[in-house]
Amino acid sequence: MKPVFATFLLVCLILGSSFFEATEAGSSFCDSKCAARCAKAGVQDRCLKYCGICCEKCQCVPSGTYGNKHECPCYRDLKNSKGKSKCP
Repeated sequence: MKPVFATFLLVCLILGSSFFEATEAGSSFCDSKCAARCAKAGVQDRCLKYCGICCEKCQCVPSGTYGNKHECPCYRDLKNSKGKSKCP
């Protein structure tokens, strides 16, 4: 019984670490894209926060610092509770 439990635990650790690496890769993608997107923003911390949220959901960020939202329809179509665009 103990070898089965040890094997199960080892498999869980391996799968968990590979999932963590995939998550980290995704966030560094969003971090770099959002840093470029928010480079000229007046309130950078807010821009980076909402850009990061939108990037995680959509897995894309439009090019440039403003506009070009047609490049990423998911990013363009996310709305806040007031019906305005959520993504910078």
